[in-house]
Amino acid sequence: MKIYSTRHGQTDYNLKDLIQGITDNELNQTGISQAYELAEKVSEKSDIDIIISSPMKRAYRTASIISEKNNLDIITDERLREWDYGRYEGMERTAEGFAENKSQFGVKMGGNGESVLQLAHRVYSALDDIIKNYSDKNVLIVCHGGVCRIIETYFHDLTTQSYNNWFMGNCQLIEYNV
Repeated sequence: MKIYSTRHGQTDYNLKDLIQGITDNELNQTGISQAYELAEKVSEKSDIDIIISSPMKRAYRTASIISEKNNLDIITDERLREWDYGRYEGMERTAEGFAENKSQFGVKMGGNGESVLQLAHRVYSALDDIIKNYSDKNVLIVCHGGVCRIIETYFHDLTTQSYNNWFMGNCQLIEYNV
């Protein structure tokens, strides 16, 4: 079994370097183009059997474009939605306290959001179920930057510094052998 993960195409929040989280934005024109380019890459791989996507608009639209090009079914999983950044939603990434709060794994983001540990718990639960229920398939997960970072920790050990520095670009594709 292989699991591929990708981050949705670009949104205006990405372009402006704003904290997006659970704010349910659409792809911008660049993001749509990125999704079509990724759909072509997926077509060249030809070993993906199913797409499991976050239900958020930007991820689901990316998944839909890939699905249309490759005739793949899409299943949504609420556990793949982006990290809830609490009061930091919509703010610039340079907002006071954001970087420090983000690296404190047990502290809820922005006071009322999710901690890294809460995010990891739900994403790990989704991955456990995907591996259990689709062990005979190669799966493409279409989700978000924060979720992709947690997926990386599921398959590879990361130091705190490596975790904080890890980044996935829009429509970048990573492959994991299970």
